[in-house]
Amino acid sequence: MRSGFVGIIGRPNVGKSTLLNSVIGKKVAITTSKPQTTRNIIQGIYNEAGYQIVFVDTPGIHKPNNKLGQTLNKQAYYSMEDTDILLWIVDSNEPFGKGDEFVIEKLKTVNKPVILVLNKIDKLTREEIFNKILEYKDLYDFKEIVPVSALKKNNLNELIKVIKNYLSDEFQYYGESDITNKSLEFLMAEIVREKVFILTEDEVPHSLTCVTRAVEVGKNSYTIYVDIIIDRESLKKIIIGASGSKIKEIGSRARKDLEELLGKNVYLDLNVKTVKNWRDKDKYLAEYGFKDFEN
Repeated sequence: MRSGFVGIIGRPNVGKSTLLNSVIGKKVAITTSKPQTTRNIIQGIYNEAGYQIVFVDTPGIHKPNNKLGQTLNKQAYYSMEDTDILLWIVDSNEPFGKGDEFVIEKLKTVNKPVILVLNKIDKLTREEIFNKILEYKDLYDFKEIVPVSALKKNNLNELIKVIKNYLSDEFQYYGESDITNKSLEFLMAEIVREKVFILTEDEVPHSLTCVTRAVEVGKNSYTIYVDIIIDRESLKKIIIGASGSKIKEIGSRARKDLEELLGKNVYLDLNVKTVKNWRDKDKYLAEYGFKDFEN
């Protein structure tokens, strides 16, 4: 058995969670087109005969505007220190910028193998991919550079093959059927949050989180109660929509994914709750599952 922990880092919206889901083959992290979707350290577990790779998806590294943002950055930095290998994911369609320079400076402080993953290559020509590799190869001492398309699942087998070369542990950390370290309650809330992200306006997602309040398990069904937490009362009408149309659609889409996840009928009760300035209050950050890390 060869195993290890692989940290997935990068700027917001480069496809970290999409990569994790594609490698694992199951939805363990929500994905949307909006940046900073991932707000917790999420482990996805890849099992193969003789190998176990624990991928650690992290929030996108960004300039924080509140305590939540500071906590998310700390989570990302913690994973940089606490994993065996790092995958730095970049959007190969975007130019190299100050945010990338910032990540490289952080990488210089760690002493472990770093693999550069050039994501979204399905939008590039072969020549453009080659030029992108040339652009990055001298910026840092990368152990490997692997171009992939996480969305199209292109070249992911090669990425797994490369990672195997750097696994140093000989211990099976999780069961062979495990795919994540997160609880069902967490996944339930995240599925609801994803649907809110997709169906609401741009200003809403960063102001909300979702928490599973209770779960009732029946013989052939689940009844799930989820609170949608917002920080301004004015956002409530956006989420609920005219005559409740928006929250009904959120519930319908979430219920479909939950039934696929759980394999049973789902009755979903959504409650929109206003908690002013929750993103800047330690009490609520802790209550809603945002673990802080010391500097």
